[in-house]
Amino acid sequence: MTASPISPAPGSGNGVSPPTVAVILPIFNEARHLEKNLSDLLAGHPFDEVIVVDGGSTDASVEIVCKLMSADTTGSQPVPYLIQAPRGRARQMDAGAQVATSDALLFLHADTVPPADAIARIRDVVRRGHLWGRFDVRLSGRHFLFRVIERLMNWRSRVSGIATGDQGLFVRRDVYRMLGGFAPIALMEDIEFSTRLKWVGKPARLRGPVISSSRRWEERGITRTILLMWALRFLYWLGVSPERLARWYDRLP
Repeated sequence: MTASPISPAPGSGNGVSPPTVAVILPIFNEARHLEKNLSDLLAGHPFDEVIVVDGGSTDASVEIVCKLMSADTTGSQPVPYLIQAPRGRARQMDAGAQVATSDALLFLHADTVPPADAIARIRDVVRRGHLWGRFDVRLSGRHFLFRVIERLMNWRSRVSGIATGDQGLFVRRDVYRMLGGFAPIALMEDIEFSTRLKWVGKPARLRGPVISSSRRWEERGITRTILLMWALRFLYWLGVSPERLARWYDRLP
């Protein structure tokens, strides 16, 4: 009988320490919001590792992270660890995953805020044997359409088993490495990786929710952004390359 390539859940045995959790934060020119968001993340969540991966920012993002790295703390909160990687969310997240040593990896957008008990809940589902999962999402904007959008996002994810980046995807580190991590593609890396994660098990759904910024919807228009996201996913499903989709996306005003 061939042994399973997936080891027992970390922290699942008696007397074993709870699984450790690293958060991986890809950034690119996030200076406008980064100091507050990262400070809140460090102060409010007992992560075992906080790995910030810069993709070549030209604003003050790196300086902000360095400032927080050198801040005088009581030792009760983690100190962020900064690395550089080629620009691209997939490449940046993979670079962070490669240096992480924790049992579980949580991938967050720089403008996404996890719930206060996020670490405890991730530890709990990992200890109970889940290999990966995601949170429900709530958008930060007050417009009533955002309530409709977030409900549809959560319903779609629940039905399809696919998690998108703004939902706080997390995965056991050994499973991440077994599957080869995020594919180095320009767009849709979260959907592509979720599809492969479904090979090893269903995602744990944590109702959370994480709070994701609605700024892209507000800047480009709510209806226009919805249609754009649907169009990009449909074209990806038809086989259009992520690189071509990314070029189209970047040219939009």
